[in-house]
Amino acid sequence: MSTPFTTRMLHVSTGSMERVADLTRDCETFLSEVAAGRDGLLNIFVPHATAGVAVIETGAGSDDDLLAALHSLLPADDRWQHRHGSPGHGRDHVLPALVPPHATLPVIGGTLALGTWQSVCLVDTNRDNANRQVRLTFLG
Repeated sequence: MSTPFTTRMLHVSTGSMERVADLTRDCETFLSEVAAGRDGLLNIFVPHATAGVAVIETGAGSDDDLLAALHSLLPADDRWQHRHGSPGHGRDHVLPALVPPHATLPVIGGTLALGTWQSVCLVDTNRDNANRQVRLTFLG
């Protein structure tokens, strides 16, 4: 019996800086290999307690604006109860409450149905973990 879904794990190196990493091309490549022109849903999931998935515009400064907004909302200082790691690391554990670790997006005819300026992005403010996993799952 065939499985109603297909999944793949991406390995993303985010380095030692806070980063918004565009995953749109990876998502499109995955769908071109598994969706075969079908309609369905693409689920993007980050199995980490300190990263999230956002659907935003990139390349026009919105990614930097997102990081700046997160700095305002979640300052990297000593106010956090969770204190291991680099200074302010506790805020990284609050991030997924604001930028959830998942997104589910429509796929039409095997193509990700994003708006004109939308991109799928990994949001990682944790400078202590430079290597991330992102699970892509297509449900046709």
